[in-house]
Amino acid sequence: MCLYTFSPPDGPKLPSVSVSPSAEIVEGSSVTLTCSSDANPAANYTWYKENVDKPLSEGPQLVFSSIQSSDSGQYYCAAENKLGRNTSQYKFIDVKYAPKVGPLSLTPTGEIRENSRVTLTCSSDANPAATYTWYKDGKPLYKNTQIVFSSIQSSDSGRYYCKAENKLGRRTSKSIFIDVKYGPKLPSVSVSPSAEIVEGSSVTLTCSSDANPAATYTWLKSNVKLRPPIEEQQLVLTSIQSSHSGQYTCRARNSLGPNTSKPISIQVKYGPKITSVSVSPSGDIMEGSSVNLTCSSDANPAANYTWYKENEDSPKASGQIFTITDVRPEHSGNYYCEAQNRRGRQNSTLNLIVVAGNSTTIMHIIWPTVVVLMLIALLLLSLWGVGLNSGRRKL
Repeated sequence: MCLYTFSPPDGPKLPSVSVSPSAEIVEGSSVTLTCSSDANPAANYTWYKENVDKPLSEGPQLVFSSIQSSDSGQYYCAAENKLGRNTSQYKFIDVKYAPKVGPLSLTPTGEIRENSRVTLTCSSDANPAATYTWYKDGKPLYKNTQIVFSSIQSSDSGRYYCKAENKLGRRTSKSIFIDVKYGPKLPSVSVSPSAEIVEGSSVTLTCSSDANPAATYTWLKSNVKLRPPIEEQQLVLTSIQSSHSGQYTCRARNSLGPNTSKPISIQVKYGPKITSVSVSPSGDIMEGSSVNLTCSSDANPAANYTWYKENEDSPKASGQIFTITDVRPEHSGNYYCEAQNRRGRQNSTLNLIVVAGNSTTIMHIIWPTVVVLMLIALLLLSLWGVGLNSGRRKL
């Protein structure tokens, strides 16, 4: 006696979908979806993906030999035999993958000017979502999807990139260079040589200013442009003269504006020149009077003065003014002053002539003359009085 089970013909029951491996699905791995349904006769299987019009494949299994992030989605299968058709519930496939970093975004585009608002954005496709770290010139800054410069400065110029990271890996973006444009910072002026400037030497003034784009330079003396104009970073005075002394500034300019340096003083040192001697009072110098001899000279640093009389070894006096009181005939002669500083010396000579006589002698000459004139005047008055009297008698 033989026993057997008879299954009546039937359409497919609700299919079920299983996934292998059942753990987390990582991009690049092999994944198999299996559809099964109780059916008699045995069912045929067709695979579908949500929002995809055409079927993916036929057969009880859907195999991804190297699954990609684009394969994520809702899958289902249909079981069908001649007695009917049935579809499974959706099975969600969530493919995990390391970040895929896109290009950095910079807002605004075009020229970036100092003090403007600038935003750098890093983005990536990742599952799970990535965290971001920003770098400038290879040094880490902070973690965020964006860097926002509310008022960008010249010091913010540099090369930036970001790293996106999740548990499956890390990816680095291409770098972007931020070139902040700005007008000239306060220019500075240096002088070479930096020691004492001596007449006839060569002196170079150099102007420098931080600017982007690079600045052009113009030189001024006492706030007036030099003639002819000097529009170079350096002002070279090959044989400097005393006339070059003064206040110099340089003006730096680019497309974003000008800026002018603080003045720098150039003081040319030179020995005495144009030395001269004057006498006061001018004219004849009378015996017994007082006389001032004054010496002047153009010199830097200021000259010291020493007075000499010709054929005398010892100096007569020092200082710019030499005063002789109660002048005597023996004071006549050639006097010269020597103007001297550490750069040199120069002399100037004056011939002093003293007129003989004094105030007492002059009075001895003047008073007799005055007495004679007074006597003559009295005689004339007497004669005039006699003439008047004789005229009255005749009347």
